[in-house]
Amino acid sequence: MKVTFLKIAEAELDDAFEYYESVQNGLGFRFLTEVELSKARIQHFPFSYGEIGKYSRRCLVQSLPYGLIYQYMEHKKEILIVAVSHLHRVPDYWSDRE
Repeated sequence: MKVTFLKIAEAELDDAFEYYESVQNGLGFRFLTEVELSKARIQHFPFSYGEIGKYSRRCLVQSLPYGLIYQYMEHKKEILIVAVSHLHRVPDYWSDRE
């Protein structure tokens, strides 16, 4: 199943990577690895994660305070990542992306 990111979600991913790399060399790459593992879990089990909106679900990124907010697009057989959300910041800021 195809997984795509909204442009703004890609920007959030890039920003988080840059932040973690600035904190500790290699930490950004660890973050990307954990995001990829989360993405793979979503691909294999898209309905396993809790609903957090009318169309959205959230998969937590292991070991880091982030969640991938996604929507399963039934008609396209595609998963759309709408946000790479830091869990300790403004909640539901992404909700207008639905």
